[in-house]
Amino acid sequence: MVQGTEGPAPEHDRTPRPFTPEQLNSARVYDYLLGGKDNLEIDRDMGDRMLSRAPEIKTLAWFTRSFMLKAVEMAAEAGIRQFLDLGSGIPNSPNVHEVAREIEPSARVVYVDYDPVVRAHCDALLAKPRGVTALLGDVRRPLDILDQLKSQRLMDFGEPVAVTLVSVLHYVMDDEHPAEIIAAFRDQLAPGSYLAITHGSSDSAPEILQVLAGTHDTSAQVSFRSAAQTEAFFAGFELLEPGVVPVQQWLRPGLPETRMVMLGGIGRKP
Repeated sequence: MVQGTEGPAPEHDRTPRPFTPEQLNSARVYDYLLGGKDNLEIDRDMGDRMLSRAPEIKTLAWFTRSFMLKAVEMAAEAGIRQFLDLGSGIPNSPNVHEVAREIEPSARVVYVDYDPVVRAHCDALLAKPRGVTALLGDVRRPLDILDQLKSQRLMDFGEPVAVTLVSVLHYVMDDEHPAEIIAAFRDQLAPGSYLAITHGSSDSAPEILQVLAGTHDTSAQVSFRSAAQTEAFFAGFELLEPGVVPVQQWLRPGLPETRMVMLGGIGRKP
């Protein structure tokens, strides 16, 4: 059952504690792979272990980010003026609001992450732009996030919204009900809304999956899923072409395959 403002906490609390440097943090690992500076030694160690097995992972991180920016661009060009970035991570430029506002300067953007350090970085980055907000919220508690969006009047759910979940759902374990999380947001979205997801694939090379097993019981623990399982998250949406495929296939022909497979898909609510 989806958890909201009430009810029990998840059975395993992997919420990051950013001020304890001995704890691995998924947002900081991703920041390191993107060449950022907001990471700690333990995050760099995990990133280096991944890169030693598959150096192309750094390239894949950029493919994944490029997919997100393409999804935002597609939604803005389709007339969407509201963007909800769930699990936003440590800000890197260009970000959702920069891409959306290139097309529509009045676009409204909300970044949501459950890591207080990510929230602090977002607040610093977003000190000036009006209509761009950062919220502290755990995607595993969607009703809490929806309550904040409504009570603070940050989103008008009577109009279409583009929701991005980039490399987020593979951090949600099966017993945390990822499909129900998506459904909670989907049920609030107006027709014409977009949903963009990237998700680690269980078809990744065994040596990659073995490295990722080292994240067990941390905030960076992952559960990679098949293309069919990922496609199931789009229930209630019309999948856009080319469907749920490796993110490279959304960008341009001829990009190399990678041993870590990151799936990407974009759906439109009819």
